[in-house]
Amino acid sequence: MEVTIKKLTAFRLDSNLLDMLKSAAKREHRSLNNFVECLLMDAMYTEPNEETKAAIEEARAGKNLKKVDTSSFENFIKSCSE
Repeated sequence: MEVTIKKLTAFRLDSNLLDMLKSAAKREHRSLNNFVECLLMDAMYTEPNEETKAAIEEARAGKNLKKVDTSSFENFIKSCSE
């Protein structure tokens, strides 16, 4: 079984942010430490898959761009599928 080494550290957080984090952790029946650690892990280890990376590069290069109609939700959906 692999042992995870954890190090003690300290952060200065806005008091309102800390209150929100404590409330969210309590709602999920988790410790504040565990809740914040999971949030940070999600933020640090979210990497797009290869298809998404290719789409990002395509968009940045201006390839295959189509106009999208945002005048209504129905028109938006229709213009996305054309």
